[in-house]
Amino acid sequence: MSSISTQPTPRLALVTGGSGFVGGHLIRRLLSDGWRVRALGRSTEALAGVQAMGAEPVAGDLVNLASLTQAMEGVEVVFHVAAHFKLWGPMSQFRQINVDGTRNVVEAAERAGVRRVVYVSAAAVIMGLPGPMHGATEAMALHKMSFAPYATSKAEAEEVLLAANGRRAGFSTVALRPPFIWGPDMPALDHMIETVRNGQFRWVGGGGQALSTCHVDNLCHALVLAADRGSGGEAFFVSDGEDTTLKSFLTRLLGSRGVTPKDRSVPFGVAWAMAGLMGAVWQAFRRKGEPPISRQMLRLIGKDFTIDISRARDELGYAPVISPADGMRRMCPGDAAPANTAVDQTRLAVA
Repeated sequence: MSSISTQPTPRLALVTGGSGFVGGHLIRRLLSDGWRVRALGRSTEALAGVQAMGAEPVAGDLVNLASLTQAMEGVEVVFHVAAHFKLWGPMSQFRQINVDGTRNVVEAAERAGVRRVVYVSAAAVIMGLPGPMHGATEAMALHKMSFAPYATSKAEAEEVLLAANGRRAGFSTVALRPPFIWGPDMPALDHMIETVRNGQFRWVGGGGQALSTCHVDNLCHALVLAADRGSGGEAFFVSDGEDTTLKSFLTRLLGSRGVTPKDRSVPFGVAWAMAGLMGAVWQAFRRKGEPPISRQMLRLIGKDFTIDISRARDELGYAPVISPADGMRRMCPGDAAPANTAVDQTRLAVA
């Protein structure tokens, strides 16, 4: 009598924002772990991109509740990665995608019988007026500042998400709060390189600000853990587990592409005043694009900001899977460490 081998059915996940930087890395991680992955996309290009990675492409939009609900049919876990990430723009745009979009994701997940929604929030949700923050924890209050529409909208979206936890039996929500996300093919690096080459790059306050970072592989690892671990209705900070300084980190990051920033600096107070003036000009004359400097950007990188990941370690079982040093080596052609770290020769991670 022949025996019939039964293989467990792969778990099905939906990823929003799968054609983006974090979403693409997450899709590849999930597939390597044996998940079936469905990815939401708005454009033909986005759908083709996620299909090329091995995910099942599904046409949909965060503002279309019906398409979201249909996309989630049979899905166990939704990884909500999609976001409107800009350093400048009207609050209405941020709220439409980040807040209303998250509200639609949650409602669709409840309707479709999804077990858990894991949301990529942001460490910036606790940033208020500029000031140093060391070892920030989840106990700190959320802040909503008019000059920071991205961080404000992410804070509002997180509130929407976590409030929905347990609203239906068996339904839970979790938010992860990474700081500066980096890694191979990060889109922000090209912009920074262009700024340096154009002679527009300046260190704010000398660049000595303490900084927590999160490699994209570490974030994806935390997302996968959060699919099954951690109390619902909670937020968790995640990072590389080693802090650095802005100058040390960006010098090595730019050095991985053979670019060395000059040692030119502007005081934080001067930069803050300039950003306010530029913001007023952009609003008054309805100029397109982003101003060269914004207060939201300065709030993100202008002062010390480090986080404590003890809760993620304890409740998610999280530990970084790649060190900052190894991550930086992988940024370089030939998997070699950058040869020129001109401005700051210190190790990437500092105590």
